[in-house]
Amino acid sequence: MKTLMKTTALAAGLMGTTAMAADEVTLQLQWVTQAQFAGYYVALEKGFYEAEDLDVTILPGGPDIAPPQVLAGGGADIMLNWMPSALAAREKGLPVVNIAQPFVSSGLMLTCWKDTGIESVEDFAGKTIGVWFFGNEYPFLSWMSQVGISTEGGEDGVTVLKQGFNVDPLLNREADCISTMTYNEYGQVLDAGVDPEELITFKYEDQGVATLEDGIYALEENLEDPEFVDKMTRFVRASMEGWRYAEANVDEAAAIIIEYDETGAQSEAAQARMMGEIAKLTQGSTGALDIEAYERTVATLLAGGSDPVITAAPEGAYTTAITDAAFE
Repeated sequence: MKTLMKTTALAAGLMGTTAMAADEVTLQLQWVTQAQFAGYYVALEKGFYEAEDLDVTILPGGPDIAPPQVLAGGGADIMLNWMPSALAAREKGLPVVNIAQPFVSSGLMLTCWKDTGIESVEDFAGKTIGVWFFGNEYPFLSWMSQVGISTEGGEDGVTVLKQGFNVDPLLNREADCISTMTYNEYGQVLDAGVDPEELITFKYEDQGVATLEDGIYALEENLEDPEFVDKMTRFVRASMEGWRYAEANVDEAAAIIIEYDETGAQSEAAQARMMGEIAKLTQGSTGALDIEAYERTVATLLAGGSDPVITAAPEGAYTTAITDAAFE
């Protein structure tokens, strides 16, 4: 198990006569160490950051860690965050900026019992659906608003169950559908002995209501510093090299994750399965933000029912300067 969370490199100085310490970068993850973040751990383990003269520290997340708060408090230089959370933080006064977007597709979906009679979105009426909150509920609320289904319960609406970070509501039949990620909770349902034929899934991406996930964010004020921008350019370039390697070497990437997982609670097989699904979400990404996907995300968040996650289209919430420079 890896307990040292960073690698240090020495860069040769002018004419190779002077050694200088590598530039330090601290990354705050959105969740615990798992294949969802394989690109960064692979870049760390394979020396891609070292080759860019970077000394990178990766901080795992968890249920009690809010990446925007860590960033605001100076505990990290950059964070990974879903765009709903990041844009909400920006509107509330924390000027976070998306500097890169390795994930081009959303892994969010609803997983439902087939025997409830659910065959289409219209069949959600009268059903109980588990939804993650803390900003993750807005794509669902917007989706229901667009299809004209109330979220206030009753025969013509859905009863929203505030879902924790597990699949128990589905397994215990407390909900007809629950929120799952293609790469995580869906696999947990199958691991519990459920046959895929017993289930029907609805991917947000297929419904046109997906929001961007796992972007890289920095504070706006730091992006005014040319030295910080240079560090971020090298970080993004090395990280995308890590993602390409992880996609092509799923089993090795899973093994690397296990080495860095200090909890010891995850299996290599589960991480390999997760990495295989994650690769579908990052495949073909250059790290550059898709502006159309950004605008779709903003529109979804603005349409999130009577209490939208943001109340106005943000300005200055992203920059393409880092990715432009990283791959020019």
